[in-house]
Amino acid sequence: MSIRTKVAQIAGRSVKIALKLTTGGGSSLPGKVAHRISPNILSDLAKHYDVIIITGTNGKTLTTTLTSNILSKAFGKVITNRAGSNMSQGIVGAFLDAKKTSTKERGLAVIEVDEGSLNNVVEALNPKLIVHTNLFDDQTDRYGDTKAAYQLLVQAANKVPNAKILANGDLPLFNSVDLVNAVEYFGLLPNLTNEPIRIACPRCGGKLDYHTRTYSELGDYECSSCGVKRPELKYAVSDITETDLTRSTFTIDDESFTIPIAGVYNVYNALAAYAVAKELGVESAVIKNSLQTTERVFGRQEIIPLGEKTAILNVVKNPVGLNQVIDLIEKDKDPMTFVAILNNRPADGVDLSWLKDGHFETLAKMEIEEVLTGGIRADRMTEALVEAGFERHTIDEFETLEELVNRITQAKNKNIQIIATYTAMLELRKELKDKGLLK
Repeated sequence: MSIRTKVAQIAGRSVKIALKLTTGGGSSLPGKVAHRISPNILSDLAKHYDVIIITGTNGKTLTTTLTSNILSKAFGKVITNRAGSNMSQGIVGAFLDAKKTSTKERGLAVIEVDEGSLNNVVEALNPKLIVHTNLFDDQTDRYGDTKAAYQLLVQAANKVPNAKILANGDLPLFNSVDLVNAVEYFGLLPNLTNEPIRIACPRCGGKLDYHTRTYSELGDYECSSCGVKRPELKYAVSDITETDLTRSTFTIDDESFTIPIAGVYNVYNALAAYAVAKELGVESAVIKNSLQTTERVFGRQEIIPLGEKTAILNVVKNPVGLNQVIDLIEKDKDPMTFVAILNNRPADGVDLSWLKDGHFETLAKMEIEEVLTGGIRADRMTEALVEAGFERHTIDEFETLEELVNRITQAKNKNIQIIATYTAMLELRKELKDKGLLK
């Protein structure tokens, strides 16, 4: 490690300590400071680690958490950016407290990386494995369409040809380019939806036919024109035996696994973590124990006790993820208060056109006794709900999060479902902490 990097590491750690004492931490500032002092700090700190990168649109944070939990039980200490700070500064911050400098014993790091930042850090991280979770339309004002986003992943893979790719084989886009890397695929075998869909083959533009589908364009596909089809799956969920509001139970290689998290989309995340663990030689018993004892990640089905009431918080940022959360809320048959908080800051995506593809009409048919909206674009969220069938006079719109939180604590129902865009979720959690309602 160079002297410059040592100085940068000390400076970054000092800033991190100061932030914890004054603000509770959570800033990317330590990484920014360290990187400014030593531009090569990431490669210097990561070179003694076998790095696993998790990237894609949805599920990065939970997949990273599940994977790091499994590997820590199997191998001990694992470096990870568990808080979801997935751009270069946050990734540097994850390594700032790294103790390993010896070349005799390599450590493990599981790092969530934003799709747009991947090319900036992939060579410095020099990963052993890269997991491609999925790619859906997300922040089109930043990335363009999914094909453009996938090109970023392809370019990054080309920079590290020795890295193995673990890709979601159910997504046709991930089978559209021949990579220089070794590739293994994971996916789900059950047919979970018969809703019609028309998807163009990413290789030739022809029509894709589906033998089975899980949700969106994920499934067992085949092109009627060029013949491309879902690749052979090395890791597959053969059956989903239980999925309710609190858990998911599924089968891999004739063994049953449970995660205390609901939703088919989270079964994919668990399968991705399973695939990484198996690639590293972890026994199924260790994986099973780790998955079933996983704690929920903040903002992802996060349970927030509010006295006699309970709020469940889910972050949403694109139509596919939003609709999966709506499907989950639909399973809740009890009367509820529904809260929707909408921001369109750069980290959320400025373009709000994605709301038009949200299945809010499903919520309009449920036993929702009151609706609260907030965030800097509360007006647009209210409009989307009215267009879906909610009566405008039944929606209370709040200008500030302080007012909204006060109203949430006085909700008519003990059951509160909250959806929020990324920065709105962070701001809501801060407001709850400031009021002593969240640790």
